[in-house]
Amino acid sequence: MKKFWKTGEPYVLATGAALAIVLVMTLSLVGVVVSNGLGYFWPKQLVRFELKDGSAALGQIMQHEKNPISGERRLQLKIANRDVFGQDFRWIDEKDITKRSLPADAMLLERREHGNYFGFLKSVTAEGLDIPAAAAPLETLERALKLVAEKNEASRKIKGQMSDLNNRAERLRLKLLKLEYNGKEQNSAAIAELTTERDKAMTEFNALNEQSSASLAEITRISASFEDVSGGSKEIALIEIVAHQRPNSMSFIAKCGAYLERVRELLLDDPRESNTEGGLFPAIFGTVMMVLLMSVFSLPFGVVAAIYLREYARDGLLTRAVRIAVNNLAGVPSIVYGVFGLGFFVYGIGGSLDSLFFPERLPTPTFGTGGILWSSLTLALLTVPVVIVATEESLASIPRGIREGSLALGATKFQTLTKILLPMATPGIMTGLILSMARAAGEVAPLMIVGVVKLAPTLPFDGNFPFFHMDRKFMHLGFHIYDVGFQSPNVEAAKPMVYVTTMLLLAIVIVASSTAIYLRNRMRKRYTTSTF
Repeated sequence: MKKFWKTGEPYVLATGAALAIVLVMTLSLVGVVVSNGLGYFWPKQLVRFELKDGSAALGQIMQHEKNPISGERRLQLKIANRDVFGQDFRWIDEKDITKRSLPADAMLLERREHGNYFGFLKSVTAEGLDIPAAAAPLETLERALKLVAEKNEASRKIKGQMSDLNNRAERLRLKLLKLEYNGKEQNSAAIAELTTERDKAMTEFNALNEQSSASLAEITRISASFEDVSGGSKEIALIEIVAHQRPNSMSFIAKCGAYLERVRELLLDDPRESNTEGGLFPAIFGTVMMVLLMSVFSLPFGVVAAIYLREYARDGLLTRAVRIAVNNLAGVPSIVYGVFGLGFFVYGIGGSLDSLFFPERLPTPTFGTGGILWSSLTLALLTVPVVIVATEESLASIPRGIREGSLALGATKFQTLTKILLPMATPGIMTGLILSMARAAGEVAPLMIVGVVKLAPTLPFDGNFPFFHMDRKFMHLGFHIYDVGFQSPNVEAAKPMVYVTTMLLLAIVIVASSTAIYLRNRMRKRYTTSTF
C-alpha cells in the first residue's frame, strides 16, 4: 500500500476526478443556460383553463411546482395582458381547474409596449386603407398589417433623412461654437454663413418632422379590436403590433419559421420594453467592438513589456519588483480598475483633451465623460498583466542555445528577437490574448463606471463622419444581464431574456477564443516545424 502511494497514482486519479467534476459542472451550467435560452423562442400553446369559481384563464404554461402553503400541485401561467390584468404571470392550483382546451383562434400579439397580449380577434378598423372586403377578420388583419408596415417603412426612411439633417445641423452648431469662442467680430462673416446654412437644415428637418408626424397619425388610426378571456375588449393600434401568431393552429414548419424570425429579431433589432424584449444588436455590437479595441491596446503593450523584462532588463531588484507588481496586478479587483479609469482616463486625459481641443463646448464634456475608448483602455490595463506573464513565460521556454546559435551566425539581438524568438513565442502570446479576451468580455463592474449604459441611442460606429465615435457610450451584454435580471420592475417576465443574453455572451466568448486557439495551433505547428 505504501508503495502504491509512492507511485503517485492516487494523486493522478484525484486530479482526473477533480477535472471530471469541473467539466460536469461547467457543462451543466452551459446546458441550463442554452436550454432555457433556446426554448424562449419556440411558440408555446395558449391553453384556456376553466376554474371552479366560474372564471377562465388563457396563457402559456411556464412551470409546475408544489404549492408551499397547501402542498398541492400548481402551475405558473403566463397570462400577459399586463395593461389589463396588471401582471404577466399567475399561479393556478391544479385542483381548481375543471377543464382545459386549446382554442384554435387564440392569438398572441407581440407589442412595442406593455408586453404580449393574449386574446381573440374581433374586428379591424382600417379607415383610409384600400383593403378589399375579406370573409375572415384574420385575413383583413394581415392585409392591414402589411399595408401599415409599408407605410411605416416609408416613415422610417423619412426619419433617416431627419437623422442626417440633425447630424449636419449638430456639426454646424459645433463649428459656430468654435468660431464664437475664437471671437465673434473677426469671424462674423463665417458665423453668418454657417448660421444661414444651419437654419436651412433645421427648416428641412422641421418640414420632414411634420410629414412624419402626419404619416404616423394616419397609421395610428388603423386599429383592431380584441377580446381577452374574461370578455374585456381592447383596441390596439396596428403600428404597436410587432408580430402576431395563432400558436394552437400553427404547423411544425410554421413554428420553425416563427422561431427563426425571433432569432433574427434578437440578433439584428434594437431592444424595447425596458430591454426585456426585442433584439440585442446594440449590446452585441458594443461587446464585440469593446473586446477588439481592448485587444488592440493590450496586446502590443503587453508584448513589448514582456520582451523588455525577459530580453533586455537586468535581473536586479527593480526588475524583480516590476515582476511582482505585474503578478499582483492580475489579482486586483476589477472595480478598482474602474475607479482608476474614471479618475485617470475620463477626468484626467479626457478632461485635458476637452480643455485643449474642445474648450468651446465646455462645460459639456466631449471626451471628459465615459465612452467606449476609456472603457477599452481600462480593460486593457486590467488584462495586460495576463499578456505580460504569458509572453514572458513563452520567451523563457525557448532554449538558450537557439539565441546563442543565432548570435554566433552573425545576427543582431534585434534580428534574433524578431526573426526567431517572437515567431516561436507566438503560441504563448496567443494564449495570453485568449485569456485576456475571455476575461474582458465578461467584466461589467469597471464598465459601469467608465462608459456602459442601459440604452445607447446611437452606435459607436455609423455612417456619419468621422465614422468611429470613440467618445460615445455603448451597450454591453454583461451589463444587460445585470440590468434586466436585477433592475427590471418585472423580474419574472425578464428571466427568459437573462438566459438568452447569457447564452449570447457565452457564444461570443467561445467563438472568439476558438478562433484564437485555432490560429495559435496553426502558428505552433508552423513555427515548430520550421525551427526544428
